[in-house]
Amino acid sequence: MKNASNTQNNTIVSLKEFTANPAPLGLMGFGMTTVLLNIHNAGYFPMNTMILAMGIFFGGMAQVVAGIMEFKKNNTFGATAFTSYGFFWLSLVGTIVMPGLGMGEAASAQAMAAYLFMWGLFTLGMFVGTLRISKNLQIVFGSLTLLFFLLALGDFTGNEMIATIAGYEGIFCGFSAIYGALAQVLNEVYGEEVLPLGNVTTAKKAAKVEVATSK
Repeated sequence: MKNASNTQNNTIVSLKEFTANPAPLGLMGFGMTTVLLNIHNAGYFPMNTMILAMGIFFGGMAQVVAGIMEFKKNNTFGATAFTSYGFFWLSLVGTIVMPGLGMGEAASAQAMAAYLFMWGLFTLGMFVGTLRISKNLQIVFGSLTLLFFLLALGDFTGNEMIATIAGYEGIFCGFSAIYGALAQVLNEVYGEEVLPLGNVTTAKKAAKVEVATSK
């Protein structure tokens, strides 16, 4: 009688991701919409359909698409950020448009202050995450945190000067996101660092690079 031996072969399958980087789309949608809204906040033109349309389609839908793509990239930070801020823009447009459609009462200044304050808290938490990513995102999320808190304070106090200051600060925030989007696109196209992002190299990342190099 022969002894039967079962041999189990383990096959490791490595999958390589070939999809494009969705971050520039998300950053550009956020940045351009933020700049335009905050030009309004700074007092240069009233709220109009241009801002609302940007909030729905580019700031809103484009960021949600980018967030869904980041899920496929296994990027929890990017997926959470883009999807959340995409729906932020859609919800903001909703607060403006829905009362005119007879879908509830318009939000009071105090209610909007609470709304903006909660988004400020969320952004502050996300800012902590950027400390492990890049200097550019630290600027984007740091200035966005300040923007939300300034807007909340402006609504809570009714002080127009605070709202105006927030507008100018928001313009800076938006352009910092636009810079980040363009930097990622141009750096990839040219295959070199055309515009610096200040990527953070942690000890953990450095160890991974060293191991990969040794192989």
